[in-house]
Amino acid sequence: MSYKSNNNNNLKKPYPVGIIGGGQLALMLVEAANDRDIKVCVQTKSLKDPGGLKADFVIEADPLQMKGNKNLLNICEKIIFENEWVKVDKLKQLSSDKIFVPDLDSISPLVDRISQKNFIKRLGFPSPKWISMNQLKKIDEQLSKDWKFPMMAKSFKGGYDGKGNRKIEDEEDLNSFLIQNDSEEWLLEEWVEYEKEFALVGSRDSLGNIRLFPIVETFQLNNVCQWVLSPANTTYEINIFALNVFSSIVNELNYVGVLSIEFFFGDKGLLINEIAPRTHNSGHFSIEACNSSQFDQHICISAGIKPPEIKMSCEGSLMINLLGLKKNFPLSIENRIKRLSEITGGYLHWYGKSRETIGRKMGHITFILDEKCYEERFLKSKKLIDEVKKIWPSPYS
Repeated sequence: MSYKSNNNNNLKKPYPVGIIGGGQLALMLVEAANDRDIKVCVQTKSLKDPGGLKADFVIEADPLQMKGNKNLLNICEKIIFENEWVKVDKLKQLSSDKIFVPDLDSISPLVDRISQKNFIKRLGFPSPKWISMNQLKKIDEQLSKDWKFPMMAKSFKGGYDGKGNRKIEDEEDLNSFLIQNDSEEWLLEEWVEYEKEFALVGSRDSLGNIRLFPIVETFQLNNVCQWVLSPANTTYEINIFALNVFSSIVNELNYVGVLSIEFFFGDKGLLINEIAPRTHNSGHFSIEACNSSQFDQHICISAGIKPPEIKMSCEGSLMINLLGLKKNFPLSIENRIKRLSEITGGYLHWYGKSRETIGRKMGHITFILDEKCYEERFLKSKKLIDEVKKIWPSPYS
């Protein structure tokens, strides 16, 4: 397939939005664009990837392949990213920053964990104490004084859904880990004993207007999110602090688009765990529970449409991730999907992935909660989770 580049900037390109990446986040971005009759082109490895299933056009190429990126730029007005694993320097060689949403300078401090942590430190916000593995080797004799086991090893890039995280139990475990892994690809973080995990997703448009979804509580198992309850049971102080963190980050970066922040909450208050410069699993509830979803916000901003002010359209919601199970699980995928779709009040989202592996995100199901208080919504959620688990249990339980 060939593409012709046209240098006439007044000639409108055929696709208002192009997406680098073709996983489930791209799929839901495409669905949001379809709802607004906005044509989308996706660059992904295979036509069968989730993002390619409903896109108007697909460039079949690895998202990191520069030739594919160039082809995408030639036919799309704006380019957005499914995830932050991008080659910023290479993309800068292909085009002006103005075509990317968010722009490359905004996303650059967030594309890997060490850059993120240095950025958070510069802003003065609290986060877990950390050290690069290379730094650790230089001060090994001080380890017993400054650090306590257990600790968490995190990969420099590409960690998600529990991948790229490793609990370090003791010094022997650490030494073994250092022998087996390239120290330049990992950092070490203090172990955080927390009471809850929160997440905040929001958007900032090109005029600097910030719109926020309610803070949600996420429930993890094996470092993978199992379910999300919205809104979270928080205090005024938590809400104001989280708002301040979000606003400070997006304003400092002059960030345009959707961004999400994960927090630990415990004795030390709110600690920033990670920042994701994109739509996020913790925001999937917004498709049914809000007047404008996180995907709608990102598409509107990218396409130059004023995004709606965000409002919850119900008292609360529950989102449950459907994670891949072992091969010999007694219920087939087709049977599981059928039974889940029969649960009253459930909104099933199936990502269309061709292969089920343990822990892989295959889909999610959302329930609207009408109960007025958090305690009642929590109890209702536990009942719904039990009902879903009978059909589709967590692979980690």
